[in-house]
This record gives sequence, C-alpha cells and structure tokens, in this order.
Amino acid sequence: MAPRTLFDKVWDSHAVRVLENGQTQLFIGTHLIHEVTSPQAFGMLDDLGLGVRMPERTFATVDHIVPTDAREEPFADELADQMIKALRANCTRHGITYFDLHSGLQGIVHMVGPEQGITQPGSTIACGDSHTSTHGAFGAVAFGIGTSQVRDVLATQTLAMSKPKLRRIEVNGELGPGVYAKDVILHIIRTLGVNGGIGYAYEYAGEVFERMSMEQRMTVCNMSIEGGARCGYVNPDQTTFDYLEGRPYAPKGAEWDAAVQRWRALASESGARYDDVVVLDAAEIAPTVTWGINPGQAIAIGENVPHPDRVPAAERAGTLEALKHMKLTAGAPIQGTPIDVAFLGSCTNARLSDFREVASVLRDRRVAPGVKAIAVPGSTLVKEACEREGIDEILKRAGFEWRAAGCSMCLAMNPDKLEGDQLCASSSNRNFKGRQGSATGRTVLMSPVMVAAAAVTGVVSDARSVFGEATVSA
Repeated sequence: MAPRTLFDKVWDSHAVRVLENGQTQLFIGTHLIHEVTSPQAFGMLDDLGLGVRMPERTFATVDHIVPTDAREEPFADELADQMIKALRANCTRHGITYFDLHSGLQGIVHMVGPEQGITQPGSTIACGDSHTSTHGAFGAVAFGIGTSQVRDVLATQTLAMSKPKLRRIEVNGELGPGVYAKDVILHIIRTLGVNGGIGYAYEYAGEVFERMSMEQRMTVCNMSIEGGARCGYVNPDQTTFDYLEGRPYAPKGAEWDAAVQRWRALASESGARYDDVVVLDAAEIAPTVTWGINPGQAIAIGENVPHPDRVPAAERAGTLEALKHMKLTAGAPIQGTPIDVAFLGSCTNARLSDFREVASVLRDRRVAPGVKAIAVPGSTLVKEACEREGIDEILKRAGFEWRAAGCSMCLAMNPDKLEGDQLCASSSNRNFKGRQGSATGRTVLMSPVMVAAAAVTGVVSDARSVFGEATVSA
C-alpha cells in the first residue's frame, strides 16, 4: 500500500459511503455543542420528531454568552438567559453530558474538550463554531459546522462533506526570543493569505511544531480557519500522549496502551502524497501583529503599516478600507500606536501556559494609565490553576481585571465589549470590523506577551524591548 497521510487514514476510516453527488457521508466521532448554535438545531429535531442519535458522543458547555463577572442567573441579558436555559433543558432531555456553568468544568468549548481528554487522535470532531480546528492539534480531523449541520449530526451522527485537498506546511529551524505560536500562525496566514487555504486541510509539520507543547499546537490549529483552511492538524506524538494520559475521558490501563499504539500508527508516513507543500524558515518569523481588518493583514512588529501604492493591485481596495477603519497612517510604524484596551483571553490564547508567560514578565509592572485591561481564563480549570499559582494576584496587582471563564471580548456576545472606536490589543483570533462589540472598534491581534507589553506601555510595543529578550521565550 502506498504511504498515506493522517488525514487520509482518518477520513477513510470514518467514511460511511460516497453519495451520488460525490460527497462523503462522514461519521462524526465527537460532537461538541454550546448555547449559541444548538437551540435552533434542537428545535429542528423537534419539528421533525427526531431524537439525538448518539448522545454519548455529544458534549456541551456554555461559553459565548456567559458574563465573565456577574454570573448569577437569571442573566441581565434576556436572550443570553434564554440560551443557557435552552441548552440545559435540551441536554437533560436528550441525555447529553453538559459541563454547566457551576460544574467546575465549564469553559470555552475548545478548551473543555482537550482538558477532559474528550479530544483524541484519529477522531472526527465537529462543532457549531468555526474554531473547532483547534482540536486538530491532537491529530484529529476537526471542523466547524453551521446550525443545519449541527442538526444533522445530532440526528444521524454523520455529515455530508466534500473531501478537501491537503497542504503540508513545514516550519523548520529555531524561533527567536519573544516569538510564540501565535506569531507562527499569524506569519503563515500573512504569507499564504486569508483565502490561501480555501479547499484545503493543513498539516503542520517540521521542527518547530515537533518542539511545540500541546497548548502551543492548539493555538496554531485554532487559527487554521483564519487562513481559509477547512481544518488543520499536527501528527500525534509523545507530547500528545503525555498531555492526554490520565485525563477523565482518556482510555485507562490496557486500553490506554492499545490506544497509544493505534494513535502512533496514524501519523503521516514518509513519502505520502500532498497536494501542496509549503516550507518556511523559523528564523524569518518575528513577533507579529495585525494592522488591518482580517488576520492576514499582519506585519512584524518592526515593520511599517503598508502603503496602498505598494501592495498588489488586488489588495489595494482592502488596504484602503483597513487603513480608514483602523485610523492608521500608511507607511508609519505600527509600534507606538496608542491602545485603549488590552484583552487576554479567547480559545486561541487563554490557557495556563499563556497566563504563566504573562505573569513571568508582569512582575513589578503596572498597566498604563487610561488602559482598560482584562484577563479571562478559557476555562474554570485554568482559572483555578492560575489562582493556585498566584498568577491572578500578579495580574491584578499589575492592573488587570481577573474574570471568570468564557469567550468574553473575543466576539462580545456578552457584556465585554469595546466602546466607540477604542483600539484593543488582543490575544484573540479575529480583527474583523465589529468583532469585539463596537462597529467602529479596532482590534490588533498579537501574542499574550505582546498584549502585556502593550498594556504596560499604553501603545503597541515590542515585548523584547519592553521586558528584555532574556525574559521572553518561544
């Protein structure tokens, strides 16, 4: 048999049949749901007189609409209160495992799955959320779906899908000081474009990804969708197995040993065929920030904002639109741009390692006057771990507000929103117009340590200069 990729192995093992239109009916091993995209799907099931086909493969949590400060129910936002009540009722009625607000396990759906060991190599994972690609860090094929597809998975545990092409993205060499996983994925998206991945799945490979922790791999895979890819994954290895071992839903005893053997065999084989291969040099990646209104409009921290006359003709209109919205001067340095808000959070960068790194540089530092800074852990377990280690106290002393777990200001479907044209230094994943709750609000994406640097200086800054190269690590 010819050498095969992990993607081919997982796809083929979950293919139920090929449909007349050429799509594959794909079995979904794990279905994750939350309060925003599931109520309508459950309503559709009721209209059709259908139940949930495999409730044991469905897991729920609440994340998008929950307040991160006052969490008592009923919520002040009537719609948010209706959503959480609907999710709770539907999970009870259908026998679905639900990590409720006060369970001690609640959090952003893409944090809860890995924490609980629900996310495992070789599985297909679907969720009504675009950043489901996060779970690909474990060697799973994971993708976001729409509400009608949430209905389909609930009813049949399958989806009709066209198989995407596969691109291997290798990053080799050593990352420099102050260059993190967030910088790597922003650099990839900048290089290939926000539409560069359309029609593709991404396999992340090479020395840089092999050395990354699971949390760093999750950051990279999380933003695959921002580059247009259907999903992104990293081949499972010992780092993967060490992370999963002992977690609640991970196999135990002899089943664990068998699972690891099976998972090792999933990795893409030498000589496997790809539709495209991109090779990047880690040494060329610098701390990277966005300047525009999509994640591909990004530059290294030492670069200047692009000039419309010096970009390809096809990008000129988008550049002009971005400059107008962001109120930036073409050709000016991005460093020194004043900020109003600093946000640490989201399913991209709100894990324990992110907060540890920020805490390590924030000691004896203070948030600049006039800057509103909030830190929102991605899960209750991360919040508790930070509090055990005293990270919350470091952040609070520095001037950050310490919040409860949720999506928060990443998409502002809750009280955490920008006001007017405030500019936010954000560790989240999207800088679209209106994404953070204000139509005129402005977002600059960056790594958590870069957010910390912006918070204490009051301007977009190079963390290496602010904290010293010796204090920032890759």
